Amino acid sequence: MTSSASPSSPVLDTARRAKEAAAVLAPLPRTARDGALLAIADALVAQTDALVAANAQDVEKARAAGTSASIVDRLTLTPDRIAAIADDVRKVVGLPDPVGEVLRGSTLPNGLDLRQVRVPLGVVGIIYEARPNVTVDAAALCLKSGNAVLLRGSSSAYASNSALVDVLRGAVESAGLPADAVQLVPGESRDSVRELMRARGLVDVLIPRGGAALIRTVVEESTVPVIETGTGNCHVYVDEAADLDMAIDILVNSKAQRPSVCNAAETVLVHAGIAEKFLPRALEALTQAGVVVHGDAAWQQVGPGLVAPVTDEDWATEYLSYDIAAAVVPDLDAAVAHIRRWSSGHTEAIVTGSQAAARRFTQLVDSTTVAVNASTRFTDGGQFGFGAEIGISTQKLHARGPMGLPELTSTKYIVTGDGHTR
Repeated sequence: MTSSASPSSPVLDTARRAKEAAAVLAPLPRTARDGALLAIADALVAQTDALVAANAQDVEKARAAGTSASIVDRLTLTPDRIAAIADDVRKVVGLPDPVGEVLRGSTLPNGLDLRQVRVPLGVVGIIYEARPNVTVDAAALCLKSGNAVLLRGSSSAYASNSALVDVLRGAVESAGLPADAVQLVPGESRDSVRELMRARGLVDVLIPRGGAALIRTVVEESTVPVIETGTGNCHVYVDEAADLDMAIDILVNSKAQRPSVCNAAETVLVHAGIAEKFLPRALEALTQAGVVVHGDAAWQQVGPGLVAPVTDEDWATEYLSYDIAAAVVPDLDAAVAHIRRWSSGHTEAIVTGSQAAARRFTQLVDSTTVAVNASTRFTDGGQFGFGAEIGISTQKLHARGPMGLPELTSTKYIVTGDGHTR
């Protein structure tokens, strides 16, 4: 199959080189791929100063353009963050290799041996916004699973991503793998994104990571198959049977520990039976954490002048900032109904001491992750033990939730006979 885009262009030439590299990667043993990952981790640490300097160019431009603090935070690389990214790469090395895993196998009645095994997807394209850590996360997981990767970050992180990819390619090549297994898609305009989305036959799958508008554009306009990663309009429900101290800790952590990420809570729902005791404490704790509450009448009554009136727009918003929508609900079923209406299907949490309430909540809530007495912030590939994640899929086909190594593979059947004919 040939690409439906123009026969030759910088983007398509890059994709062709990736396809050639993918063919080299697929049969390599685990030791070869792990060696490349260890080389990447060491190179990131060794080149920290250069990476921070390149990133500073992007950060300076973003601030000069009036970019929000949450986006600037996502964009920023520090020595500590680079060290953490390198550590994540090393953790990926220690993860089980999915390639070649036999999912099922049997000997058919006619004597044929049948096995279904995991194989790399091939060429994986990642389209993402101002988060340069994704550059390394994506490359590490794709290499570990035997895939070549095409990276298309936002123009706002172009200096950072260019520097990172230079480091990655050098490390990969030093380990004996083709440098073209990791490539930055050329161009900073939307035209290069459109061309990547139409490189069907050269690119096997696209994974968008970013805001709702980016994801919708890729899903609707791409001719390349897409794994949809969704936005994070996440909820914390504080049940009537909740331990209030626990609920405060979980709520503040879910919202304020790092509000600029997709698994941060954006709405808190509180059972009416404990509202009188819980709301004043919760409002005080959130305010001390710098969070602005957009609440219903019950919340406004507790904090006159401190609580902004909540609107339908608030219920639908992924703030990614120190803001949270808040309501009192009559019971668990009302909380579930609210979540069903407004949730993006990412992560919801219940705080409760009732096993029955926890069981009902987990049965009724249809999101990728449902947490019981735990922060929403744990929905993360690293926290789940997958290593650095490629994204969090909110769709239901092929992959759902944090996407680790198995989600970057497909399968094929190997049929072995002894002169069998049909």
